[in-house]
Amino acid sequence: MTTYKESGVDVLAGEKAIQNIKKHVHSTFNNNVLTDLGGFGGCYEFPKNRYNEPVLISSADGVGTKLKIAFMMNKHDTIGQCLVNHCVNDILVVGAEPLFFLDYFAIGKLDGSVFESVISGLSKACKENGAALIGGETAEMPDFYQKGEYDISGTIIGVSEKKNMLPNRTISKGDLLIGLPSTGLHTNGYSLARKVLLGHYKVNDIVPELNCTLGEELLKVHKSYLNVIKPLIEKDWLHGLAHITGGGIEGNLKRIINNDQSLNIDWNSWERLPIFNLIKNLGNVPEEDIRLSMNLGIGLVLIISPDALSPLKKHLTAYNEKYHQIGCII
Repeated sequence: MTTYKESGVDVLAGEKAIQNIKKHVHSTFNNNVLTDLGGFGGCYEFPKNRYNEPVLISSADGVGTKLKIAFMMNKHDTIGQCLVNHCVNDILVVGAEPLFFLDYFAIGKLDGSVFESVISGLSKACKENGAALIGGETAEMPDFYQKGEYDISGTIIGVSEKKNMLPNRTISKGDLLIGLPSTGLHTNGYSLARKVLLGHYKVNDIVPELNCTLGEELLKVHKSYLNVIKPLIEKDWLHGLAHITGGGIEGNLKRIINNDQSLNIDWNSWERLPIFNLIKNLGNVPEEDIRLSMNLGIGLVLIISPDALSPLKKHLTAYNEKYHQIGCII
């Protein structure tokens, strides 16, 4: 006789793990959440009276091979934060604020402490962004993942007033590009970074150029820009937003400009974070390649009318947010 547990799936351990994360998940709930964990679906009462013409906006993503660094460091609480913040930024640049979040966590053999650490990070970022973590999927799949490894992805649902949707706005010649700093690689470029850096350092090595260990640098949390950008969404001088992920600054800006437009970027208008210089120099990485694969220290770009530069600077200063004028639309 062979039991399910003997085949590698421990249902009771999974149920215990869910009980252990409830305190984290419940901390993200608000009055719109109508169901608890454990049901077949999460129920969220849409706050329709807050909007005139609401449009639901969704996105799904993962954190890529940044997970490999978390495995090496045995540090798992920041990965969930990166996932939520990445998804928040993706719908933010459309004009949306988040409503709720769903996660997918898959592992070969469930480790309750690792699972709880990941979910605590998800919950922390959900609270910071005003999103409810209303459900998800935990999959234990023996022989599918290497020992000590897992995968995670997430889906976010947000809402925007139809009139505030940024894809509906007109980007014009002469519009300015204003870049907001990233915390580091965020969640892109890790395959290149690992190939270059792990040939010279271990994750626990202190790297003088970084003033921290390599692992600490590579696990820096992907920044959310929601709080600083949300008050600007209604401004008619804000013509576009781009989240700088895979494809780099040019690749992501080209997703939102017109076919007859181009970018004039001054690549010397900001100082790159040391991690990018380290990767480029150690790996002898071509400039074109590193521009394509990494954010180079700019995590979000605003496209604004030239006459809006003064009010934007005032707003960003009030939020203690650094910025760089990195170019314009031509």
